[in-house]
Amino acid sequence: MLVLAVVLVLVALGVWLFCLFEVLSTDETETRHLPKFAWFLIVLLGFELGAIAWLLFGRRRGFVRAGVGAWPPEFLTSRDFGRDDVGPVDGGRPLGPDDDPEFLRLLDRRLRGEES
Repeated sequence: MLVLAVVLVLVALGVWLFCLFEVLSTDETETRHLPKFAWFLIVLLGFELGAIAWLLFGRRRGFVRAGVGAWPPEFLTSRDFGRDDVGPVDGGRPLGPDDDPEFLRLLDRRLRGEES
């Protein structure tokens, strides 16, 4: 029973430290709902509840950072509320080569043997 308690304490400490370091290493523009310093204080003083709050509400998801409009929707973030633009977050560049018309024209020329 003591071993289980020690393991649970170590896991809780690991999650807390992970969240604390992640808040410190996250860019200010990538935090949601609150400023970075506020999230740092919440995680530092709130221990596990603060860490869970950071994981659920404070950090951006990886696929939102990549510009894909998947769950959670970007309009849930306080910084992006009311945005009317649709498409990639990175300024309108295509997400992949198959979305780039210039790349597709070049590929078509190469396949036909019309190298330029």
